[in-house]
Amino acid sequence: MRIVYWGTPAYAVPSLDALLAAGHEVVGVVSQPDRRRGRGGQRLPSPVKARAAACGIPVWTPQRIRHEPELQHQLAGLGADVHVVVAFGQILPAAVLEQARLGCWNGHGSLLPRWRGAAPIQWALLEGDRETGVGIMAMEESLDTGPVLLERRLGIGLKENAWQLAERLSTLTAHMMVEALPLVAAGRLQLRAQREQGITYATRLEKHHFVMDWGCSALALHRQVMGLYPNALSRWKGRRLKLLDSEPLVQHLRDQLTPEAADLAAISWPATKPGTVLDVIRGQGLVIATGTSPLLVQQAQLEGRSALQGSDLIHALGIARGDRLC
Repeated sequence: MRIVYWGTPAYAVPSLDALLAAGHEVVGVVSQPDRRRGRGGQRLPSPVKARAAACGIPVWTPQRIRHEPELQHQLAGLGADVHVVVAFGQILPAAVLEQARLGCWNGHGSLLPRWRGAAPIQWALLEGDRETGVGIMAMEESLDTGPVLLERRLGIGLKENAWQLAERLSTLTAHMMVEALPLVAAGRLQLRAQREQGITYATRLEKHHFVMDWGCSALALHRQVMGLYPNALSRWKGRRLKLLDSEPLVQHLRDQLTPEAADLAAISWPATKPGTVLDVIRGQGLVIATGTSPLLVQQAQLEGRSALQGSDLIHALGIARGDRLC
């Protein structure tokens, strides 16, 4: 098949690789424009653009494809059989969706209609979902509303972070897209319309989503650490502190004690302001007061330093009982 591929982040690279490995001809790639990244603010290509360029595939990077009719016309001239979209980052206009004779197909990282939108992996973790998955859907001009051709489910691990889940979902998406295209080519389209119930939206994450509010529950804060990995933020003595791994203390203790003993131990610290370092558990990390029971922070990274875990958080950084994160 002749394919125009639309994708931007590292999440979308395995699908591009899988299509090429399956013998499809990717005649063009469309990705988001180069962005400033890293400490130096250097303008860098997206991971998909970099991979496509390394493979000698022409790449276009429109600011807004909807407002670039000349590029739309140019893409139509490629004579693609199908367009494939994985985490591109823009809604495609009807003029693009109607170009390919076999349509436009999207690999989306959720069980639609739950978590339509830009950040389905993060929101699934933030909301404590126990499972997620991938859907291959026929694209419509509206946001992730198209009928689903294939769907696979994945359980979410209790200690799985956003990067780990994204890696599993991106691999699954790649396999499923290769599986879907022969069905599309043969016209074997047993499409399932999305339910009208259970629709939720994975809105773009803003800066405030990443800041830890220690007045929230230990469970909500743990989900924030996992769901926003590696960018859940707090401050210690005026310096930015990224929280990389955590666990509600009650859950941590239940793995070692009886449930009753764990509950008793978790409430044995005196009530104090949320964000206060209550204790240091050797080899484990910091016990932090929250709006409910404590949170055990097991790995963190202070700005300008490497990530540290367990006792290293105390010995290398000097965090002590009574210090406060805010």
